[in-house]
Amino acid sequence: MISIIKMFFWISVFIIFWANIGYQLSIILLGKIIKRKNTKKAGYCPTVTVMVVAHNEEEIILDKLMNLEKIDYPKEKMSILIASDNSTDQTNEIVENYIQEKSIINVRLFKVNNRMGKTNAQNEAQKTVTTEYLIMTDANSMLDSLAVRELVSSFSTENISYVTGKLEYINANESKTSSNESFYWNLDLKIREIESDIQTITAGNGALYAVRNCDYHDFSPIESHDSSMPLYYSLRGKRAIANHEAIAYEKAGENTGDEFNRKVRMNRMLLSHIVPTLEILNFFKVKWFTYFYVGHRTSRYLLWLVHLILVVTNFYLSFSSTTYAYILFFHILILLSAIFQHVIKTKNTLLNLIYYYCITVLAQYVGIWNILTGKTRPFWEKAESTR
Repeated sequence: MISIIKMFFWISVFIIFWANIGYQLSIILLGKIIKRKNTKKAGYCPTVTVMVVAHNEEEIILDKLMNLEKIDYPKEKMSILIASDNSTDQTNEIVENYIQEKSIINVRLFKVNNRMGKTNAQNEAQKTVTTEYLIMTDANSMLDSLAVRELVSSFSTENISYVTGKLEYINANESKTSSNESFYWNLDLKIREIESDIQTITAGNGALYAVRNCDYHDFSPIESHDSSMPLYYSLRGKRAIANHEAIAYEKAGENTGDEFNRKVRMNRMLLSHIVPTLEILNFFKVKWFTYFYVGHRTSRYLLWLVHLILVVTNFYLSFSSTTYAYILFFHILILLSAIFQHVIKTKNTLLNLIYYYCITVLAQYVGIWNILTGKTRPFWEKAESTR
């Protein structure tokens, strides 16, 4: 009995290590062994539609439109589509006034009558798009002037269906919450670059990405393109890659509440994304994607479970071994450190990283609870500190 419990304990330790350190080290090493680099199509200017899904974004929608005015791309080949997801504030009026008063860029407004979230709005609005490429960006994400050119230049081969850009946080040093998120995000970007060069990424980001319009797929409103599109295309022999020269700027959440709620929202499909289909385990079909997904995604999506197993097994083993008692003490110390940081809010970097990790795992538990109790929703209230 003890040997079985020990086995579960050390498997849990390994998965936690692999999700947070092991996979990252392995992929960096793999990138040094397999030296590939995605090519670009210089001067490639196909027709594009830049879609912005907005729900009650009256405070920033004009800034977004003014930002899109500055995009360095042939104006006759670029259209702007604002998909208003049943906005009840002045968002629609602001866009309509802009259309009447401005002629610099081609802008049109698509009104979604029933609010069912971002993915549904994208599904409905996409059916009106006739351009070769569709570029998605959030209302609060401001694009670099060359972002569109960079995205389309990455569609260098016919098997590339999806290209994600790079999100940079403009307030990375303004609060510990935004600083921790920026630290985590920058590390993840490095890993995605290597995955992209070798074969395909396992997830994108909603701030900026592009797809071939002919390859667009209607996903369920509860799903998000960030996690669903790379998986969908990879299973069909297509590639989802990253071009981090295409940049969007955004504010990270400046308070723990906003960041925590964002993470809970990200976990609304957690259970089904652990192993979304057995096809991802077929290395002969999807090749490196098996290793990338299991290492980068599955191990992270299991953190809530393995931490629970770790606590239970560690508590049991602590009664039979001094070594495990010391490990349990260390485990308790970590949890107390997170609670201390939540209450005191020190500027200690180590305590902040511990706290950030703990709320990340806690958000998974809340996500699981919402799934099991039927509380998951395809839409959410925006984080004000990111505006």
